[in-house]
Amino acid sequence: MLRTLLLGATIIAGTAVTAAFAQVPPADQPPGNGNATVAPGTPAPPADAFSPPSPNAPQSPGVNAANIPDGPPAEPSEATPMVDQVTANPAHDDWPGYARDDRATRYSPLDQITPSNIGHLKRAFIYHTGSKPGPGQTNKWAAETTPIKVGDGLYMCSALNDMMRIDPATGKEIWHFHANEKYESIPYTAACKAVVYYTSSTVPEGEHCHHRILEATLDERLIEVDSEDGKVCEGFGWHGMVNLMKGMGESVPGFVAETAPPPIVNGAIITNQEILDGQRRWAPSGVIRGYDAETGRFLWAWDVNRPHEHGEPKEGEHYSRGTPNSWAAMIGDNALGLVYVPTGNSAADYYSAMRSPEENKVSSAVVAIDVKTGEPRWVFQTVHKDVWDYDIGSQPTLMDFTKPDGSTVPALIMPTKRGQTFVLDRRTGDPVLPVEERPAPSPGMVPGDPRSPTQPWSVGMPRLGFAPLKESDMWGMSPIDQLYCRLKYRRAHYVGEFTPPSIDKPWLEYPGYNGGSDWGSVAYDEKTGILIANWNNTPMYDQLVSRKKADKLGLMPVDDPNFKPGGGGAEGAGAMAETPYGIVVSPFWDEYTGMMCNRPPYGMITAIDMHTQKVLWQHPLGSARANGPFGLPTHLPLTIGTPNNGGPVITAGGLIFVAATTDNMIHAFDIHTGKEVWNDVLPGGGQATPMTYEYKGKQYVAIMAGGHHFMMTPVTDDLVVYALDNVN
Repeated sequence: MLRTLLLGATIIAGTAVTAAFAQVPPADQPPGNGNATVAPGTPAPPADAFSPPSPNAPQSPGVNAANIPDGPPAEPSEATPMVDQVTANPAHDDWPGYARDDRATRYSPLDQITPSNIGHLKRAFIYHTGSKPGPGQTNKWAAETTPIKVGDGLYMCSALNDMMRIDPATGKEIWHFHANEKYESIPYTAACKAVVYYTSSTVPEGEHCHHRILEATLDERLIEVDSEDGKVCEGFGWHGMVNLMKGMGESVPGFVAETAPPPIVNGAIITNQEILDGQRRWAPSGVIRGYDAETGRFLWAWDVNRPHEHGEPKEGEHYSRGTPNSWAAMIGDNALGLVYVPTGNSAADYYSAMRSPEENKVSSAVVAIDVKTGEPRWVFQTVHKDVWDYDIGSQPTLMDFTKPDGSTVPALIMPTKRGQTFVLDRRTGDPVLPVEERPAPSPGMVPGDPRSPTQPWSVGMPRLGFAPLKESDMWGMSPIDQLYCRLKYRRAHYVGEFTPPSIDKPWLEYPGYNGGSDWGSVAYDEKTGILIANWNNTPMYDQLVSRKKADKLGLMPVDDPNFKPGGGGAEGAGAMAETPYGIVVSPFWDEYTGMMCNRPPYGMITAIDMHTQKVLWQHPLGSARANGPFGLPTHLPLTIGTPNNGGPVITAGGLIFVAATTDNMIHAFDIHTGKEVWNDVLPGGGQATPMTYEYKGKQYVAIMAGGHHFMMTPVTDDLVVYALDNVN
């Protein structure tokens, strides 16, 4: 009986939100490791084999949701000089940015809450954002929000981009800006990860919009409001807004969206965008752009297939379509004048024959862009010629790496869905810790679409993952279920991590596009050198299908007049129109019980000593209480490791706070031992990254319990805030 309960306690309650994205090319072949593409002598497809849509194709009504006038195409320009921002040296009490500081450490110096007193941590208040699915609306909600705290204001956005300021001690709403986002503008997910706090260099202290709150929206706007009253900054763009669909060409609402907070580097707001996965080869562009933080004025564009044209497209033209796009949170280095852009692969994620050489150089990579000119300085690629949707979802973290000789290197930590964590010199992109190019299965199984003969492996860092799958690893809640999974394994093509796509039968993708680290990223304590990562172990079951079969399955892109919800989207089956194939993707599970075919755990948390690159401790993350076969909760308090999305935070009190799991809980761990010392059941799924702040002598911990539609956790509009009940 116990064995049956244990087996029944694990289910993949979803996999995770992703989106395939990347961006533009450097001028020449990028330096260093991680740049192999295809075997020498492989013929390229004819240049005229396929062509993108006419640049004169119109945008559908509603794409420019606020009807913002575009004006003539702008030439490149330079940003207004910036004053130091609050994230450069955060106040002790504050959490002023998405990842707290300019280095994206997710570390707080607060130490009031400790392992010894955390039993007194209780709910202080719940704030409701007001954003939930309405009557008759399909649930596409997953807020993913992390509030920021500056001074006496707690600032955040709702899943539909309303911005608000609330009292840090009581949750009382001080102001509420209504973005008037339409349901039709939601891409795969209604999400807003964070707002950005900006201090003006041109508006004097005490005047309106000296301190501002900035966001990028689902319907492709930049909006700036005053931090004190929430009213728009009229001197920014057009009545406080900038239209990010300018120059993007043909599109429909929901095809292009912004969900991550745009960084401001040396006065330039840097924007990237999520392009809905699985739609068509000539999807809207993955262009990266810079805008002046003071005025909203266009500065430059980095457009993969227009690499040295940094102005806006001329009349009758648009940014190059189908290029790799970036949807992850970016980070910048003001001293070096660089922004670090995590990219994904080009549109039509699982078929690469139609990609340009420029696209292949920068897909699934970290690209360092000069924020003054828009020129790429260096590229480090984490997957060559990606056809597995291994786009980089994590925000990079900056650190100073101490070498064995005592010298320090300004470094960048780049987690990936592969579970490979790359540590790079952020000045040059060269690996700080060893990276090997290892043989990979090639040329592949799809005619005219050869795979790269090698792939990069970060051998100097512990892998956030497990050994390759074996038939003996197949698992189920009964012998029949296990047998079913073994047969499913045998039916698939699988030769390891980089198993090439196949047409004649399914292939196993492992660790999967929701494996390793995703958008939750990692946390890093610079004083102790401890890095904390929570990650996933969720293989996928994929198959390319002919265009005829895709049509028969009803797969069509979102901009097709006949498109219906469920007819191919960002996750799962996709039309990949304008290519020879569609794609069918599902978790590698028993579809009858809804349980994964590989044995648990499906989610883990790991502590790594960055001084020695050794694992300090590691164990499953997430309990079985809200998971079980057939989608039924078992209510069992067994830590089996569940899929998770959302990152960790570290405090000087010796604690790690993380929610993320499909058990709908927030957890606290002792950073030194890994022991779970506290948890609480949330009103909804905790698929967000928590934060902590101090106000009037009391430390608080906040988590957005907004849930996640794809992970099948309860959706709410609740921001839950905790504090010690024995501190006044």
